[in-house]
Amino acid sequence: MNLKKSFIILSSTLLTLSAQAADWPTWGGSADRNMVAEATGIPTEIESGDYLPKSEEINMETTKGVKWVGKLGSQTYGTPVVSGGKIYVGTNNESPRNESQEGDRGVLMCFDEATGEFLWQLLIPKLGAGKVSDWEFVGLCSSPAIEGDRGWVVTNRGEVLCFDVNGMADGNDGEYQSEGMFYSTTPGTPVEVTDKDADILWVVDAREELGVFPHNVSSCSPLIYGDKIFAATSNGVDWSHKNIPAPFAPALVVMDKNTGELLAEEVSGVSERVLHASWSTPAIDYVDGKPIVVWGGGDGWAYGYDLDPVMHEDGFPVLKELFRYDANMPEYRVKDGEPVKYATYEGASEIIATTIIYDDKAYMVIGQDPEHGDGVGMVSCIDLTKRGDISGEAIWTNTTVGRSISTASIVDGLLFQAEYDGDIHCLDAYTGEEYWVHETNSRIWSSTLVADGKLFIGNEDGELVILKASKEKELISLSDFYTPIYCSPIVANNTLFVTTQTHLYAIGE
Repeated sequence: MNLKKSFIILSSTLLTLSAQAADWPTWGGSADRNMVAEATGIPTEIESGDYLPKSEEINMETTKGVKWVGKLGSQTYGTPVVSGGKIYVGTNNESPRNESQEGDRGVLMCFDEATGEFLWQLLIPKLGAGKVSDWEFVGLCSSPAIEGDRGWVVTNRGEVLCFDVNGMADGNDGEYQSEGMFYSTTPGTPVEVTDKDADILWVVDAREELGVFPHNVSSCSPLIYGDKIFAATSNGVDWSHKNIPAPFAPALVVMDKNTGELLAEEVSGVSERVLHASWSTPAIDYVDGKPIVVWGGGDGWAYGYDLDPVMHEDGFPVLKELFRYDANMPEYRVKDGEPVKYATYEGASEIIATTIIYDDKAYMVIGQDPEHGDGVGMVSCIDLTKRGDISGEAIWTNTTVGRSISTASIVDGLLFQAEYDGDIHCLDAYTGEEYWVHETNSRIWSSTLVADGKLFIGNEDGELVILKASKEKELISLSDFYTPIYCSPIVANNTLFVTTQTHLYAIGE
């Protein structure tokens, strides 16, 4: 069953999926994570505009097709989400909105969707561990999930946090009243909280509560289903890239979305085998009338879990594993009887991009930290009705697609997948046959988005590439934003949102 169709019937339980038909309330738009949106009238002739003299602000008179522009920090990796008339985006604090709170922070900014007016922000102090667990100036990488008047996000410090979508403008709601201490960088000294600050409802520190060791930065985007929240922990290796400080810590957990209480954790051994870190975001679908959680691990395997926890023999609740699939070719791991060294061109990769779901099938691509460069890759399509170790039993695989951190999009049986080297591939979603390749000649971190019959994607050169979403390749336009685009474009309410490192653009008629 296609989840985008089935949620209409099951909307009473899949609240995340039905938030508002034209909104984009979670990473991927819905819980199947397929990067496809309903839209019409998205402009293809776009001018990003010039800066006002001696300013970081854009002169709107020099733009074309742009409704408004919001200033972000100096580095932005948190792809926006839109819900209930608000847009949320993760960035850093290099253009501080609060002059009393300067310095390196992770920041979740909230803007008015229609006007771009800044509403409030969540300021997250850094761990102080440098590049090991909370990379300097990277900011907040997680896309939040919004449902009604609440939102959930994974912070740069590895916390799972629930917030009020109205911020402090309607008062400090809930039992949590320690925002002043949370925002402070001076132990024991709270900062003054204003109506432009976030209202935190609860927060769980996965490092303290679960013993995880996030590598570089925590970057999973949470999945909300019923009263549960699913999140990866970003558990990984240490600075040496050889040792795993927390090999038995969970890589994926389930909490009560209302309280943060831990409900279950994976015990598939992902952290014992992790190659770098478990950053990927979980997805959910219905198979044979039951929901199944699908997730790509930092060990390069994809997993399927039952929604309902079971008791481990040692007396704690765990996720019941339904299947596992090695998303690497065997020769990526072992060649001529010898293990292939990680972070080499021919070596195995983890799953960083989100595994998406389409027509009872899961699609995944392998990749590594962009710092590791290019390498061998593979796209896999697997049957979600199978159980056990289904490695080698894929419906199809395609190794023409190299290493990638980009989530795919599927529409009308066509799969659009970008790879890190800058190529965009169009594949048959049912056979893996390649129809065309488009070279952008620039690195790609962004994911493909299909909307209004078009494919949108950004690259490191700051170009927004717009192609026809069809079996025949057709470049529609190329718009220059002059600043790297690492986030993925999204569409909500017939507006295209493009996020550069420094600005958020609302594009529409």
